[in-house]
Parts: sequence; C-alpha cells; structure tokens
Amino acid sequence: LEGELVSAEPKKLRYRLLHAAARITRGGRRLRLRISATWPWRNELTSAFARLTALPRPAT
Repeated sequence: LEGELVSAEPKKLRYRLLHAAARITRGGRRLRLRISATWPWRNELTSAFARLTALPRPAT
C-alpha cells in the first residue's frame, strides 16, 4: 500500500478497503472489479490490486 495506508491500523484498512463500493463481474473468462467512481478510496484500492497482480506467480 502507499500513502497513509502504509502504517494504517487494521480497523482503518478494513473500513477503507474491505467495505468497498465495488462489484466483481465476469466476462470473457476474466474477473473484473468494478469500483464506483464516487468512492473516495478507489485509487488506493486499484493501486494495491495492480501491485498484487504484478507479483510473479509461485512456481508449482
């Protein structure tokens, strides 16, 4: 995470990230996270997901 969420307590993380005004949709064999344009922490959530998807997959 970046910004003020780097040192955030679990309560703040739960409130801001897990209570997202978003919907998971499917289409074209892909999962998409559709975030409301008016949700105040949408940029933080999208940057966190972008960083997670950039991680290499573990070798099996």
